[in-house]
Amino acid sequence: MINKKNLWFLTLFSLILVLSVYYITMPSELLLTNSSDYLTKEVDNSQTEPTVAIEESELLTAMRVEADEQLLEQLDALKLILTDKESTTEQKNEAFEKMKKLNINKAEETELETKINETYQLKTFIKIDGDQIKVVVDSSKHDTTLANNIMRTIQENYENKMYITVQFKG
Repeated sequence: MINKKNLWFLTLFSLILVLSVYYITMPSELLLTNSSDYLTKEVDNSQTEPTVAIEESELLTAMRVEADEQLLEQLDALKLILTDKESTTEQKNEAFEKMKKLNINKAEETELETKINETYQLKTFIKIDGDQIKVVVDSSKHDTTLANNIMRTIQENYENKMYITVQFKG
């Protein structure tokens, strides 16, 4: 059974996740300006076709936002089960366990990204799905030795055999 403390934790975690997605998708001009003249300055619309330049870090950010949106959708669906009066205790317990697993996976992903960043000075995106771990590395250097080292570094955190894939985007 879920108690009030756990419900508050899940509610606040969801709120923080929504705010972080909002922060990431905000225009960067709003974050850089300290004055109100941003709202009043004129925009030059003489260019007919806008140019879009995507940096690799933006690719990783986009992947993170997409993963966060999927996580939010899954958490919302599970919250509906938890708050539904017609759900059985077994269904609520199962939904709560899934929510707990999703939160643990998110924490592991962040921990692994930090570890790889500290060890190899590489920006990465990591997605854990059961015993499969997908690693996307922001690097133009496609090195099999580096990929093997990243796999070993990740596998050190697990007792069971994990299926780890490393992709280089750059």
